[in-house]
Amino acid sequence: MLRYLDKSKGYLFSTHDLGTVIQNQIAAMQKEVESLDPNRLLNTAPADLAEYLGQKYCLEPVSLLRDQCYATEQEAQVDVRYDPRRWVDDKSRPVLMPGQRIEIAVPFEGESELFYCRSNQFSMNPPRAVVRGQELVLAFEFANDSAPDIRSDIDRQLNDIEEHLKWGRGQVNDFNASLRQRAEQAIENRRGRLLANQNRMASLGIPVKVRANAPKTYAVPEVRRKAQPTLPPATSTPFEPEPTWAMEHYEYALTVMQNMAALMERSPSAFAKQNEEHLRDQFLFQLNGQFEGRATGETFNLNGKTDILLRENGRNVFIAECKFWKGPKKFGETIDQLLGYTAWRDTKTAILVFNRGTDTTTVLSGIKEIAEKHPNYKRTLPWKHESGYRYVFHHSGDSNREFILTVLVFHVPD
Repeated sequence: MLRYLDKSKGYLFSTHDLGTVIQNQIAAMQKEVESLDPNRLLNTAPADLAEYLGQKYCLEPVSLLRDQCYATEQEAQVDVRYDPRRWVDDKSRPVLMPGQRIEIAVPFEGESELFYCRSNQFSMNPPRAVVRGQELVLAFEFANDSAPDIRSDIDRQLNDIEEHLKWGRGQVNDFNASLRQRAEQAIENRRGRLLANQNRMASLGIPVKVRANAPKTYAVPEVRRKAQPTLPPATSTPFEPEPTWAMEHYEYALTVMQNMAALMERSPSAFAKQNEEHLRDQFLFQLNGQFEGRATGETFNLNGKTDILLRENGRNVFIAECKFWKGPKKFGETIDQLLGYTAWRDTKTAILVFNRGTDTTTVLSGIKEIAEKHPNYKRTLPWKHESGYRYVFHHSGDSNREFILTVLVFHVPD
């Protein structure tokens, strides 16, 4: 059986099993998800919560800052009974001689406890040193009459330690890379259970009494890291499920509109003189053919009129705005316009940019710059498209009410 060594003896990489430490981190993350107040969990954007958990429970690999190391020394009484260069008859008692103690302190970055974790690859003769705060300390003692050259010993020991750190870094990096996905799965699992519970209660048709001790505000839990992440903000009001449009329907609506680009290419003369309103009507015609007449144009919604609006069962499920490209500033105003009439229930939106005469690369560059600088921008989603982007924005006044914004650029013939 593999024996683990006490770190108080100065042994490194021999006290804990790194795989067990990683499993404990996963369990702690999952436990926090399960312990969050239900309204807290449901009212927090899942991606933001997963990002917070990923930052909180990741392990920062250790990196030695050898170029910042320094030495200290002091006089000492040195026990020389085990010095191979000396003959000592009786080794049962210390043999003390005047000498010197030199300590080499090497600053490091990362989790100090990783110095005591044994990875899948290890040595039966582990290095020895002491961890003091964010410094690794090597100690050398010798009698004054011996005065050895310890520089080579310092390099050898540090190289050995770095080799052990390298062995563990692969495990740590693999864990960190998977942590965000694990957090998303844990959040999704609990959200699914909570929503199922709410639907079950709603189906009873009986008023639900609110618990007297239900929390109204939420405290940020203690975090072990120095640069601690902050738990994303959330409202303390009871969560109400939102009407949503299936992602496959959203993708299909976008595909229908993208097919218009092919039609423009095949019949350029038919579109050469059309303005925004005429082009919008072409998209409406295509959408109504696929969604049974539920697409409308110039529809009042919240604080303005949107160009294209799709409704399902009386609810807005898709909003799109059509604009000719007139520069980055005007595109930013289009985002503001979209935000002005997007209600909190609207989760799928699009901006259709009609480009006539400007280089497409210039248009895409301007879109990316303005979108990612917008105060309501949250993140860019992976979306493989040669003439468009997909973003997540939040509604004004509530960072947890997110909606998807897809920007598509269409070349309109002169």
